[in-house]
Amino acid sequence: MLEKELVIIGGGPAGYAAGLYAARADIDTMLVERGMPGGQAASTEWIENYPGFPGGVGGVDLAMKMDEQARSFNLDVEFADVERLEQREGGFIVHTTQGSIGTKAVILATGAKPKFLGVEGEGKFHGRGVSYCATCDGAFFRDKTVAVVGGGDSAVEEAIFLTKFAAKVYIVHRRGQLRATKILQKRAVDNPKIEFLWHAVVEEIVGENKVEVIKVKDVQTGDQTRVLVDGIFVYVGTRANSELVQDLVKLDDRGYIITDENMSTGVPGLYAAGDVRQKSLRQVVTATADGAIAAVEVEKYLAGH
Repeated sequence: MLEKELVIIGGGPAGYAAGLYAARADIDTMLVERGMPGGQAASTEWIENYPGFPGGVGGVDLAMKMDEQARSFNLDVEFADVERLEQREGGFIVHTTQGSIGTKAVILATGAKPKFLGVEGEGKFHGRGVSYCATCDGAFFRDKTVAVVGGGDSAVEEAIFLTKFAAKVYIVHRRGQLRATKILQKRAVDNPKIEFLWHAVVEEIVGENKVEVIKVKDVQTGDQTRVLVDGIFVYVGTRANSELVQDLVKLDDRGYIITDENMSTGVPGLYAAGDVRQKSLRQVVTATADGAIAAVEVEKYLAGH
C-alpha cells in the first residue's frame, strides 16, 4: 500500500491551494481528484472576482494554471474515485478505485453538488433538456428557448451565458427580486433575450422524449401556466459532498462539515476546506484561503506527531 504524509481529496481550488502549500512545505502529498481539475470553478465560463486577473479569467484556464503551479512543486496528482475513508491508528486509509493510500492526515476538499428541484419529470429528462451546468450544455440549445431556475449569482451568471446560444432565456424565481449581486442583476435586466417570471416555481417538467414544457405556478395567486421551452437549467442551491465522512465528523442540516477557523473537523488529522465546509461565502477566493490554512495546519499537526 502506498504511504503518504497527506492525502487531499478533491481537486478544486481548495484542494489545489492545499496541495500547493503542502508541496512547498515539503510534505509528501497526494491529491486525488475524480474528474478534471477545478471542480465547480472549471464549469464556470468566466470568473471576474478572483484577484490578479484584470478582465477576468476562464474557469478551465484558472483550474489548469492551479494544476500546473502545484505540480511544479512536485505535488502528486491521482485521478480516481475515493470510495471510502477508513480511520486507523495514527491516521487514515484512503480507498480509491486505483488502490489504497495510507496517510497521517487528510484534507477533504470535495466541494458541493447541485440541489435538485424534486419535481416530476426532472429525473426523467436529466440529460434530455434538464441540466445543472450551462457552460457544459449551453451550446446544445442554439436558437432555442430555455429556462433558468433560481435568483442567485450562479443562476443569473448562467442565464447571461446562455443568451450567447439561446434565442430566449426565462429566469424563473420564486421571489419578486433577484438575490444576485447588483452588477449581475443589471446585466440580466438589460439583456433583451432574458425574460423574468417572478413569484414563480416550477411544478412539473413535461415532454415526450425531451423537455417541451414546464408547468409554472405563481406562488402569490396559485395560477398555473405552461411555458414552452427546449431546456431547463437548475440553480437552486447546493449540497455538500460529505458522504465520505458523514459518520466521522459533525455536519449541519445540509451536510456541510462543521470546522473551526483552522479547518479542523475535531478528528485528529482530518481537515475540511472549500465548499464542503460550513461557511458564509462559497467563492474561489475563499476556497483557496481555506486550502492554504488547512495545509499550514497539517504541517503543524505532522510536526507535533
